[in-house]
Amino acid sequence: MQLDNVFGIAGTALNAQSIRMNTTASNLANANSVAGSEEEAYRGRRPLFKALMDQEMTHAGAQFVGGVKVDRIVNDPAPIRKTWEPGNPLADKEGYVFHSNVNEMSEMVDMMAASRSYQNNVEVVNTARQLMMRTLEITKS
Repeated sequence: MQLDNVFGIAGTALNAQSIRMNTTASNLANANSVAGSEEEAYRGRRPLFKALMDQEMTHAGAQFVGGVKVDRIVNDPAPIRKTWEPGNPLADKEGYVFHSNVNEMSEMVDMMAASRSYQNNVEVVNTARQLMMRTLEITKS
């Protein structure tokens, strides 16, 4: 594996983890939202990653075999919570409002995991850069 591939692979991981953190931020922002029907209630989003295992799977945005990409973002299948709040202006004709299916605790865990993965890949880039600089220093001598 060439050293420049390391930068590309780590770059795909940085991009994927950035998307993961953005979806987590969106989920947390909408965690306490309510709606008048189950269809209108906010559903948490989850990015699905896909490993780039061979050349046919790569594209211009993620051109390095061994990298990762976000294949798609799907809705969380967890059920929507329904509570009886007849005084809420968003309540349906039976007095129910529908809360998002976002679990704030699991979102915080996911955010910390995404942040840690992002930091690890930044460290990979920094280490590869240091190795390249040391190699250049050796060739000067």
